[in-house]
Amino acid sequence: MPIRKLLVANRGEIATRVIRTAHALGISTVAVYADPDADAPYVALADEAVRLPGAAPGDTYLRGDLVIGAALATGADAVHPGYGFLSENAEFAAHVAAAGLVHVGPSPEAIASMGSKLHAKRLMAAAGVPVLPGGEVTEDGDVEALAARVGFPMLVKASYGGGGRGMRLVHEYEELADAVDASRREAAAFGNGTVFVERYVPDPRHIEVQIIGDARGTVVHLFERECSIQRRYQKIVEEAPSPAVDDELRAELGAAAVAAGEAIGYVGAGTVEFVLDATGRFSFLEMNTRLQVEHPVTELVTGVDLVETQLRIAAGEPIPPEVLSARLDGHAIEARLYAEDVAAGYRPATGTLHRFDIPEGPQVRVDTGVWDGSVITPHYDAMLAKVIGFGHSRTDAAFRLARALSQARLHGVTTNRDLLVSILREPEFLAGGTDTGYLSRHDPVVLAATAPRTTVLHALAAALARQAGHREAASALSTLPSGWRNVRSAFHRVDLLVGDRTVQVAYRIGDDSVEATVDGSPVGEHVRLLAVTSDAVDIEVDRVRGRWTVHRVELHGRTEVYVDGADGATAFLEVPRFPDPTASEPVGSMLASMPGTVVRMLAARGEAVTAGQPLMVLEAMKMEHTVTAPADGTVLEIRVGEGDRVDTGQVLVVLDGEGDDG
Repeated sequence: MPIRKLLVANRGEIATRVIRTAHALGISTVAVYADPDADAPYVALADEAVRLPGAAPGDTYLRGDLVIGAALATGADAVHPGYGFLSENAEFAAHVAAAGLVHVGPSPEAIASMGSKLHAKRLMAAAGVPVLPGGEVTEDGDVEALAARVGFPMLVKASYGGGGRGMRLVHEYEELADAVDASRREAAAFGNGTVFVERYVPDPRHIEVQIIGDARGTVVHLFERECSIQRRYQKIVEEAPSPAVDDELRAELGAAAVAAGEAIGYVGAGTVEFVLDATGRFSFLEMNTRLQVEHPVTELVTGVDLVETQLRIAAGEPIPPEVLSARLDGHAIEARLYAEDVAAGYRPATGTLHRFDIPEGPQVRVDTGVWDGSVITPHYDAMLAKVIGFGHSRTDAAFRLARALSQARLHGVTTNRDLLVSILREPEFLAGGTDTGYLSRHDPVVLAATAPRTTVLHALAAALARQAGHREAASALSTLPSGWRNVRSAFHRVDLLVGDRTVQVAYRIGDDSVEATVDGSPVGEHVRLLAVTSDAVDIEVDRVRGRWTVHRVELHGRTEVYVDGADGATAFLEVPRFPDPTASEPVGSMLASMPGTVVRMLAARGEAVTAGQPLMVLEAMKMEHTVTAPADGTVLEIRVGEGDRVDTGQVLVVLDGEGDDG
C-alpha cells in the first residue's frame, strides 16, 4: 500500500531531510516537536505539526506513546524514526505496527537482534562474519579470566550504547573496574546497563557498508563508507568510497555485510560496520538498523536517494532497479559541523545563531536543521549541519568542501568549523591517511588555530567598521572622515577579546590611508582605506587587497563582532571602556563552562584540594564532564548541589586561590 501521510518521529536535520523527500514523492508530512524546537525549520516545513510538551528527550522525542498518538490523531499511516531517539527501539517498532501504522525500517525482531552489540557479535559469528574476541562483564563473572582471554588494551562498551557513549579504553587491569562502572552509568541512558569488553585494535580504519533489503528476502549492498576521522569515538568526517579499499576488498566487505543482513532477514536501509586493521583484515563492529547520519556520501556517489528507497520498500515495493544497478561514480566527503569548542576539549556550545549561512552549489550539499535565530540548547545533539562535497576525485571533493566551510558565516555559537577545514586541507588526510588515530597524531587545537596574521587583519577590520558605524549614526558632522576628532592626529584605541586573549588596536585615519598597530606592532608599511561601512571593510595592506564583512550583535549589554573573509573568520567581544565594577565574581570562582546537570559532588566545603583533583561531575549532551581544581587550595564555597541545573558562566565553587573556568 502506498504511504499517503508520514509522521517523522525526529527533529532537526534528519527530520528536514525526510520531509523534503516525502514531499517530492507527493506524501503529506507530520512533524512532532518539543518546546525548544517550536520555531525550528523542520516544523515550518511539515504540513502539520504536533507539540510534545517539555524539553528533555525522555519527556518528548523518546515518548513512543506520544509519537504514535500524534500519528493516529493526524491520520498518518506511516512513521519514519530517522536516526537516534526511537530509531533502533524494537518495542517502539512493534507498537507502531500494533497501532496499524507502517514502521519505515526493519522488523522489531531484526532491530532487537542487533540492539545488543554483544548478541549481535554472536549472531554474526554464527553467520560467518569475522568478529573480534570479547565477552560480557557480568556482576559475578571472572573478570580477570575474561581480561586474560581478550588482552590489553581493550575497550569496555555499553551493549546498548551508541555514538561513543558508554565506551572506555583500558590499558591495564587496574583500570578495568572504574571503566566498567563509568560505562554502566552512561549505559543507563540507553535503558540497559549491560557492558562487555572487546579486543582493541590500535588505530584501525572504521569502514561501514550500506545495505538495502526488501520483504522478498533480497539484500544488496551499496558499497562502503569510511568514517575514521573521529573525536571521542564520534565521527566528524566521512567519505565514500574509502581510499583504503580496492575492488577485491570491496567485494569481501560487501559479501560480509549482505550475509549479516540475510542472517536477520533485514528489510530497509541499514549499515554494517567493520574495523579494518593495518594488514587489511576486517572484523564486525556493529550493525545500525536505521539510516546513518553519513548516508549523503553514499547518495552522491551512487545517485540513489536512500530515504526514497526506505519509503518505497516500507510501502511493500521491491528494491528499486536503480539500487540493483548502482555503480560508484566520483568521490564524496561529509563534514559534521558541531556547536562545540575544540580548544576546550570539544566542550558542547550553546547560544543563538545570529547568522547561519553556508554556500551551496552543484557539488556542495548542506543538510541542516537550523537557520538564523535558531537557539542551540543543551538538550539535544550538538550537530548543526552536515556539509558534503562531491568531485570526480577525492582531492576535488576535499577542496570544494573545505572552501564551502571556510566561506560559511556562522555567528553566535562556537563551532568546529576551523578544525574541519584544516583536516580537509592537511597533507596526510589528502594522502588517504585516515585511520582512527588521526586526531591523536594531529593536535586538534593546533589544527583549528587561527593564523596570527588573520587575527591582526580581522581586528583592524572590526575596529574600522565600528568607527564607520559611529559616523553613520552621528546626528551631526556625519560627513566628516571616519575617525576624525578635534585632534586629528590622535589615535583611536579599541580592545577586543578573542578567546581569552585581549587584542589592542590603535589606528589613525588619513584621507585614504590608515596608520594602525595591533598589540603595538604595525599592521603594514602602507595601509590604504578603499571603502568602509559598518558592515564591510575594503583595505589594501602593502599592495595586497582584502575585503571583509563585519557583523555586530548587541546582546545583554555586550557587543559581539564577527569578521568573515577569504582568509577565514574571527569572533570578537568588544571590551567596554568603562566596565561595570559590580559584574565581577569573587576571586577563586570556578565557573560552569557549559550548561548541564550536576550528577556527583566530589568535594566538600572546607576541604583542602590539589591541582587536578575532581570536584564535581556535570552531565551535558549525554556525556559526563569532570570539573577539576585548577590549583592547590581550600574549598571556600560550594554554590550547587547534586541534581541542580547550571548555566554557562554560573559559579560552581569558590577556592581560596586564583580561580579559573571549570
